[in-house]
Amino acid sequence: MNRPVAVRLLAAGATTALAATLGLTALAAPGAVAVAGSANGYAAQNGGTTGGAGGTTVKATSGTAIHQALCGRASTSTPITIQVEGTITVGNTAKVSGSCNTAAGVIELKGISNVTIEGVGSGATFDQIGIHIRDSRNIIIQNVTVKNVKKSGSPTSNGGDAIGMESTVRNVWVDHVTLEASGGEDQGFDGLFDMKDDVQYVTLSYSILRNSGRGGLIGSSESDTGNSFITFHHNLYSNIESRTPLLRGGTAHIYNNHYVNLAKSGINSRAGAKAKVENNYFEDSKDVLGTFYTSERGTWQTAGNILDNVTWSSTGSDNYPAGPSMASTTTVSVPYSYSLDGASCVPSVVSSTAGANKGLKTSNGSCTPTNPSPTPTQTSNPTPTQTSNPTPTSNPTTPPSGTNLSIGAGADGSSKASGTSYGNVIDGSTSTYWSPSGSTGKISVKWGSATTISKVNVVQASGGGSIGSWKILNGDNGSTLASGSGAPGVVSFSSTSLKKVTLEIVSASGTPRIAELQTFAG
Repeated sequence: MNRPVAVRLLAAGATTALAATLGLTALAAPGAVAVAGSANGYAAQNGGTTGGAGGTTVKATSGTAIHQALCGRASTSTPITIQVEGTITVGNTAKVSGSCNTAAGVIELKGISNVTIEGVGSGATFDQIGIHIRDSRNIIIQNVTVKNVKKSGSPTSNGGDAIGMESTVRNVWVDHVTLEASGGEDQGFDGLFDMKDDVQYVTLSYSILRNSGRGGLIGSSESDTGNSFITFHHNLYSNIESRTPLLRGGTAHIYNNHYVNLAKSGINSRAGAKAKVENNYFEDSKDVLGTFYTSERGTWQTAGNILDNVTWSSTGSDNYPAGPSMASTTTVSVPYSYSLDGASCVPSVVSSTAGANKGLKTSNGSCTPTNPSPTPTQTSNPTPTQTSNPTPTSNPTTPPSGTNLSIGAGADGSSKASGTSYGNVIDGSTSTYWSPSGSTGKISVKWGSATTISKVNVVQASGGGSIGSWKILNGDNGSTLASGSGAPGVVSFSSTSLKKVTLEIVSASGTPRIAELQTFAG
């Protein structure tokens, strides 16, 4: 049974549109987001990876709640941190639409940005359900476990990948996670950490990948070589058959990882790829580095690695192991600074730091794990105070003079009740209306170019529920132009140039009916 989802605002004085969209209780508390550390490696390049920093923080205990938090934002780029606790399954993960669009049975981050998903409390486990990132950027995933995701059989999710990225993804930091399966492809499992079709600037750090046929790939085929700039450090690969990772084209920096029981092959550099491989510890494994299963060879630069009971196959037409000498075949430069632990201490450091629910410990190159800096203690839950938004003037009966700019514009929204339409709020008729699918929701008027407005007239149709509280939002950036309680009527605010304005119904008794969302320049 799913537990209720709570919303917690961590920024003093912040307000949230999510409470209305999700039907949740909003709390306010001072303090910082609980994410430990900051992105490093390639994820820190290309403008950096900050996830949901500076935005609202919510707590979710189901996959549906995660989707609701993502799509209940004012826009697809409004920063948000989603703190997850409990077990996420296919059964508690439904499709949600709104400012974004998701899919049932998989945690889908599609066409969005500025998001952090982090495990908190007693832990977050994604059980037989994958995390799918597509056409997105600036994403952090930290302190979660994803296990037993299948590509075939039941349940089916995300093509079998525990975490999969594809189609123009930029700047992702995956940190202190545990990704695991219970077998290989024959048992229905696929990759644990896959990237394909233009994925760049990713770091996987302090994580465990185990008990799988495939650790992960970068590039889905020998022609999919646009994926690049990936850092792997302080990870444990244990009981993996191959792909730790498989790299097709692009550049990867692979350091301070512990590899144990790689049954067939390890780091597989192919199709012109370049891998910088340094200060790793390879143990009880076979063919830990080279080009395997193809004649299209890749290259590598090696230094400081330790080989402990590693065996090598013979060179053949589609088999080019780097060992036993592990000599470099190229030179790879990385654009960032980093601290190397000595390879001899990698097993102990990784054992103490890698994986979910390990305290988010890290290492600074001294071979001694360190605890993360504590976040401020939250001591109170004050009522949010808005100091920057003007107090609206509201007159439910007298419409403003001037041209209604909504006529001829477009409309969209977060949800709609059966038989209603977004376009009904801009058709000039008070006999048609839009209603949310529940008691709360959002309806917007939008233009093809920037339009200056200073008043909105919310015309309600008879027979609907009463609005309790509401907000008028700048749909371009999610900021609040005005807010209040009761029937909005005519709402005035400072003249604002925008392409989209949104009425958000934060609370209501019953289902409101919005006949017209009129907009005026003055």
